[in-house]
Amino acid sequence: MNTTKATLSKKTANKADKCVTKKITFSFFAPLSLVVQVAGTFNNWDQNLGVLRKDAKGTWSGAFELRPGRYEYRFLIDGNWENDQNHFEIVPNAFGTFNNVLEVT
Repeated sequence: MNTTKATLSKKTANKADKCVTKKITFSFFAPLSLVVQVAGTFNNWDQNLGVLRKDAKGTWSGAFELRPGRYEYRFLIDGNWENDQNHFEIVPNAFGTFNNVLEVT
């Protein structure tokens, strides 16, 4: 079970720009995996900035503060790129596969 959801919004620390961010939680169910990461346009595709943590039931998750906008992302599961099975908007990428799309409002 994979879920990507937006939760409560809050203002950024930089009061000068008054930009609102939302806490977005990325989750991926992979109980047998050793490393699960999420990468996308929100972190310049740097999977090292998107390391997720596994709970006792095998769901990996992590929360990120994102500004409103359109983001593409994928999960990296033990070195293999995977799409979010519960998030259905996708776009083709330059590698002949697809990225998930997330709209933060």
